Amino acid sequence: MVVGVAAGLVLAAIIVLISLFKLMWRVAEPNEALIISGSTHRTEGLGEGMGFRIVTGRGTLVLPGIQAVRKMSLDLNETELSVDCVTHQGIPLKVRGVVIFKVGDDFVSIANAGRRFLDQQKLMAERVHNVFAGHLRSIVGGLTVEDMIRDREKLTGQTRAACGTEMEKLGLIVDSLQIHEIEDPTGYIKNLAAPHAAAVQRDARIAQAEANRRATEAEQQAAARMSEATRDSEILQAGYQAERDKASAKAKQAGPLADAAARQQVVVEMTRVAELEAHRREQQLQADVRKPADAAAYEKRTLAEGERDARISAAQAEAKETELASAAKATATRVTGEAEAAANQARGLAVAAAVKAKGLAEADAIKARAAALAENQEAVVAQQLAEKWPEIVEAGAGAFSNVDHMILLNGADGMSDMFAKALTMGGTGLGLARQLLSTMNQNGGQGGGRSAGQSAVSGAVNGMVPPAPHTEKIPVTDEPKD
Repeated sequence: MVVGVAAGLVLAAIIVLISLFKLMWRVAEPNEALIISGSTHRTEGLGEGMGFRIVTGRGTLVLPGIQAVRKMSLDLNETELSVDCVTHQGIPLKVRGVVIFKVGDDFVSIANAGRRFLDQQKLMAERVHNVFAGHLRSIVGGLTVEDMIRDREKLTGQTRAACGTEMEKLGLIVDSLQIHEIEDPTGYIKNLAAPHAAAVQRDARIAQAEANRRATEAEQQAAARMSEATRDSEILQAGYQAERDKASAKAKQAGPLADAAARQQVVVEMTRVAELEAHRREQQLQADVRKPADAAAYEKRTLAEGERDARISAAQAEAKETELASAAKATATRVTGEAEAAANQARGLAVAAAVKAKGLAEADAIKARAAALAENQEAVVAQQLAEKWPEIVEAGAGAFSNVDHMILLNGADGMSDMFAKALTMGGTGLGLARQLLSTMNQNGGQGGGRSAGQSAVSGAVNGMVPPAPHTEKIPVTDEPKD
């Protein structure tokens, strides 16, 4: 229990000590300075009896309730300058610029700035502006406009030098002073620049005219050189074109010439090949045809000679055989002739008998026909007419075969009458046949025979068929009678 209490007391004491340490320990940031007051301290570089201590970039113990701690910013500050000034010539100007300043890093500057601006750090820019404005008016009053325009660095340097002592007393240092603009409400600077501007414009115009002249000359020279170059180029191009045309013509000729030469070479080679082929064929013919032909001819000749000798021997043998056969044939011919004579005699006798029998048969037929005619002449005539009736009708129709156009006055009746007349032309033949038959009966006893009677009847019947008369072609039309 006691140990626990003791441990708690120790822990509480440690916490109190830590809290007191944190409360008493102060650390200065790199951009600030701690000003500790409340006790007498001796600071290096400062006189005795300052009554405050300056700490930068480190930590220090501060006794609460005994010492007070303030911070002084060491950051950069900026103030805009806009000052109305009058030059040495009495010309009003307005100078615009900027001042960049800060508290010095040494303890003296920090102490000076702390005494003056510790509670008024926000008013530091206004104080600096007032300092620089007064000195700038004083400096500009001793200068001319030309000096200010030509040498701004001189104005800047004099201003910084004039303000340096006062800024040092304030504990401030100037990092940069820039004069941005010098305004001229009266137009003095503009008028001051007018002669120079006119001269500059004149010189510019002269320079421009000279430049234009030189440019024109250069352009003309360039154009002349371009024309000359164009001429030379065209001449060269014409020459090159002529060479190209010549080369092209040669190339065009070279093609046909090369083609002709190639064809010529081909023909030469083909001729050589043909000659070689002919020689090869000749050799082949020698080997394949001539030598076998010579061998075959020799063989045939040898065989022919053998056959000839054989035929001669055979002919001699055949002649001998023929001589022997002739004697035998003569004997056989004599015997054959005697046999053929006997056969011919027998055939003659047979033919004569056949002719005789045929004549007797025909005579019997004629007698029978004559008897039939004597008994029934009309029947015989009718038979002959029936046999010849197609010819009679054809002959009657033939009378109209060459008629192309026929005029009939009584229509169909006239046509019927015409054909009836043509067909009844056989009536005359019938009467003639009867007359002939009667005549033949009267002469029947005189032995006219079959030929006379049949010829008479046939002639009569044939006479009934008149020949086709020669008539003109008359177109046939069927016109009614008037």
